[in-house]
Amino acid sequence: MQLTPNEMRESLGAGAILGAQGDATFAAVRSDSRKVAPGDLFVCIRGERFDGHDFAADVVRQGARVLIAERDPFNGECPSADVTIMVVDDSVKALGRLANLHRMRSKARVVGVTGTAGKTTVKELLAQVLGVRGDTARNPLNLNNQIGLPLSMLEATGNESFWVMEAGISQPQDMDELGAVLRPDIGLVLNVGQGHVAGLGDRGVAYYKSRLLAHLAEGGTGLVCADYDDLVREARSVCRRLQFFSASGRGVGYRAAYDGPVADAAGSDGGVRGRYRVWLDGSVHEVVAPFRGAFGAENVAAVAAAAHLCGLSGEEIAAGLAEAVLPRQRFACATVGGFVCIDDTYNANPLSSARMVEAVTEMAAGGPLVFVLGEMLELGEEAADAHERLGRQLATTGARAVFWKGGNAEAVAMGLRLGGYGGLFCAVDDTASFVDRFASLGLASAHVLFKGSRGNRLEVLRAAFGDAFATAEVHDAL
Repeated sequence: MQLTPNEMRESLGAGAILGAQGDATFAAVRSDSRKVAPGDLFVCIRGERFDGHDFAADVVRQGARVLIAERDPFNGECPSADVTIMVVDDSVKALGRLANLHRMRSKARVVGVTGTAGKTTVKELLAQVLGVRGDTARNPLNLNNQIGLPLSMLEATGNESFWVMEAGISQPQDMDELGAVLRPDIGLVLNVGQGHVAGLGDRGVAYYKSRLLAHLAEGGTGLVCADYDDLVREARSVCRRLQFFSASGRGVGYRAAYDGPVADAAGSDGGVRGRYRVWLDGSVHEVVAPFRGAFGAENVAAVAAAAHLCGLSGEEIAAGLAEAVLPRQRFACATVGGFVCIDDTYNANPLSSARMVEAVTEMAAGGPLVFVLGEMLELGEEAADAHERLGRQLATTGARAVFWKGGNAEAVAMGLRLGGYGGLFCAVDDTASFVDRFASLGLASAHVLFKGSRGNRLEVLRAAFGDAFATAEVHDAL
């Protein structure tokens, strides 16, 4: 990418340009000094533990040609005359402006994705479906904040046919900052529910998620799930060009419905592929997706609607979904000994947890069922009620055991009691106690769901389970 001095000042807000005074040309943009290669631009970002300005000399020795900084890190004595230093008021905001400049220069059709539950899954699936038609860039995993999103955009060449970029928020200003950087042609709001409510409680999650639609590119379209009345209301207040999708049978142009599991899906992945019907503005298509359960209809409807608005046919959408794979730690199913383990450990909130409990209960089909769950974080004053509701839902599943890691265990236990639960409820803090208590159940087979917020690191318990029971031979004593 190349920037003229005028672009540095006007687009990036550089108050001063130090060192080399001509055009600034760079190969890639980095904020991690360990990843800098010759010809790169390095953004000096002040974080909680590190200050990127302290690594300026290191990255210049590594070959960085351009630096964005909030002060001159060399105090007027830059070690290389070939380096351009742009001094800005806020390095993170300058990074966003740089990404926006790249976005406006690109030829890609840009889809922005947000929502409370499943947005990373939808982003990944949509990118794979659009890949049937042309090259598609996306942000890796959930690099979706004010640093991760711009860096992901700048990783794209700009010559792709499509970009699919996820925007994640936890504070009131987040979506306005992210939307102004991304300027999507299609703004997809998947759903709304309790998530990050500790930071978004003043005007509600639907309001702040819908702010993405206030930053659409000229002629852009909002794509919103019609199944959430508050979301529809907020979306209409900020966007005139709206399309709707539904997973509950509402009479809108894009719909999807779950038709059951794929009959021959049993295997090492635990049998997780599902059949769905999709309505695309009048035509009906049968598709297969890499998950099963009623919750998946919302994901399928969103992916199909966005892809259709990008010009794909029903046949292309079906082909893309049939070959799509889920990102790690999202409904990742595998057999461990006689057990089917469902790893959904990346994160959790009330909406996503309720859906996973429902889906895995359907998968178990009345057979042994165990939940290994963790606290749902960032719920503020709503935390106790949300965890009690989760306990009530768990009580209806007939689970043999519920293992819990983290806070709000008392609220979950209360919900279980109120729901008439008769199985084991066990709070665990370490892998050894978890493995021992699970072994004491005497199960030879079961469906086992691992899910919790990132702070609980449920993937550690999942790994310990795999190590302990991959070859275990125990008798079902229950």
